[in-house]
Amino acid sequence: MTQRRIVDSPLGPLTLEAQDGALTALRLGACGVPEGEDSALLLEAQAQLAAYFAGSDAPFSLPLRPAGTAFQLAVWRALTRVPRGQIQTYGWLAEAAGRPGACRAAGTAAGKNPLPILIPCHRILRADGGLGGFSLGLHVKQYLLELEHGRK
Repeated sequence: MTQRRIVDSPLGPLTLEAQDGALTALRLGACGVPEGEDSALLLEAQAQLAAYFAGSDAPFSLPLRPAGTAFQLAVWRALTRVPRGQIQTYGWLAEAAGRPGACRAAGTAAGKNPLPILIPCHRILRADGGLGGFSLGLHVKQYLLELEHGRK
């Protein structure tokens, strides 16, 4: 059974979804209505997100289960290796996911990340330092990068 919780953030409401003891989605906005009883997992995710937005450097320690292709999963695993406050390029991401030179494919996979922020796709930039894309919008990507560099 899918559980859903809507939490407040500086970005506005975020919708968290969990199933079988793992988070499966994070969406910007109040998507649907809360479902199921608040689980310890959803409450812990809310607490960790609140700490993140308050400037905590603690890494997220939540069970995540994004659904995707083998390549998407490889890209998303690579994204989790980029520490808070650091950035990498789409070229690095392609190589880290086992497909050197597949920058666009890696960028597309990052854009399909169902758990943005928790799987930090916002930490990936173009080789020229440009923001590239972001599923939650470039203004959110810029906000998250500034937050992580202590400018928010």
